[in-house]
Amino acid sequence: MNTATTTTFSVPTRAEVSANNQAIFDNLQKGLGFVPNLYAYFGKNETALGDYLALQNRKSSLKGKEREVINLVTSQINGCVYCQSAHTVLGKMNGFSDAEILEIRSGHASFDSKLDALARFTASVVENRGKATAAAINAFYAAGYQEHHMIDVVMVIGDKIISNYLHNLTHLEVDFPLAEAL
Repeated sequence: MNTATTTTFSVPTRAEVSANNQAIFDNLQKGLGFVPNLYAYFGKNETALGDYLALQNRKSSLKGKEREVINLVTSQINGCVYCQSAHTVLGKMNGFSDAEILEIRSGHASFDSKLDALARFTASVVENRGKATAAAINAFYAAGYQEHHMIDVVMVIGDKIISNYLHNLTHLEVDFPLAEAL
């Protein structure tokens, strides 16, 4: 399969997006100190940036650390260097060490049995396109997760697949410290 592209994708400037997206850019600038390239790219579409941020910022039964486990595992499986890099930064902000982040990206977390079940479940869901193995499902529930957690896991996986696929299509410049390769 040839994955080379002849199309060059560019990150829009604030001036190149709609007034609605300019306001979102301004909020991102205030909150993060910059507008990440991948978020900016969503701004080429009138509603996608706001929709994506609403999905990403929705209330969840999962804690921040748990969401980062899902983000890291999903981004690794989908080969998205941008999201691996961004979520390495966010993982550290949520208290994970460099070694823990690398282990999570490989699909497990031996340092925490509940997070290990979550990482393995996430990997099984992503690798099998929603048809997780019985062992992964059983371990997820045995670790104390319930059906409402499973729904939130799938929501986070879906969120991450959107950004993984968009970056894998565009190859936009990674504007986070580059994640270490596994």
